[in-house]
Amino acid sequence: MELRQLDRITFDPAVMGGKPCIRGMRVTVGMIVGMVASGHDKEQILQLYPYLEPDDIRQALSYAAWRAEEVETAVGYQ
Repeated sequence: MELRQLDRITFDPAVMGGKPCIRGMRVTVGMIVGMVASGHDKEQILQLYPYLEPDDIRQALSYAAWRAEEVETAVGYQ
């Protein structure tokens, strides 16, 4: 997955300390993922946050899945 496919995920040091957010709002990807993990479904999240859209939730979950698959490699260590 390419990051540019996630056009609703934004990064701004002035918003939530640069954490990945939804469309520049103070709603983080982590908040959405946490709500899903705690049992909220998409409809509940959209009811609690009416300014969110279904694609916001989908992209938040896609971004989290993409990050979970990243592999960090130590460079220069022997």
